[in-house]
Amino acid sequence: MSTHQPEISGKQLELLNEIVPKLSRMAFFGTSTNPGNAEALKETELAAGAFGVKLQYVDLLSPKDIEGAFQAAVKGRADAVLETVSGPIVNINRKQLVELAIKSRLPVTHESARSVEAGGLMSYGVNLVDLDRRAAIYVDKILKGAKPADLPVEQPKKFELVINLKTAKQIGLTIPPNVLARADRVIR
Repeated sequence: MSTHQPEISGKQLELLNEIVPKLSRMAFFGTSTNPGNAEALKETELAAGAFGVKLQYVDLLSPKDIEGAFQAAVKGRADAVLETVSGPIVNINRKQLVELAIKSRLPVTHESARSVEAGGLMSYGVNLVDLDRRAAIYVDKILKGAKPADLPVEQPKKFELVINLKTAKQIGLTIPPNVLARADRVIR
């Protein structure tokens, strides 16, 4: 199963554009050493151009870069952040990312619902529960004798939008009803 979907960054930017009045500048938090980073940045640049949004790339290579990333976004007058940082940088430091976003009063869209559950504003990404269920089918096939090399790599089929209304209130943002209606999950 693959979770790599750089083309969703366009959808993430579209959602930010809907919830942030007059979105004109956006910071893109990525990790240049991650394999899909360049492709996700390219997709985001295309979407930003279509929406007339100026994009600021901020590279997070280690946990010590997190605070500086938010400082750079604020200094660059970003109206919002698209966070695509993955792996240990986010997993271990999720709470710090969320706290700095709230402190900076920056709306952040995350790839993982886990970040929203930890207090982040919004996520749009692969539905991991669905992916896990589909992976179980592969395990069953392998246990019944299928060769893993003969099984195709599957792309995600389900995506989810998760919104945290408590965080929206903390940063002074009102989520439009049409976006709330599309949410798969709303944290109140």
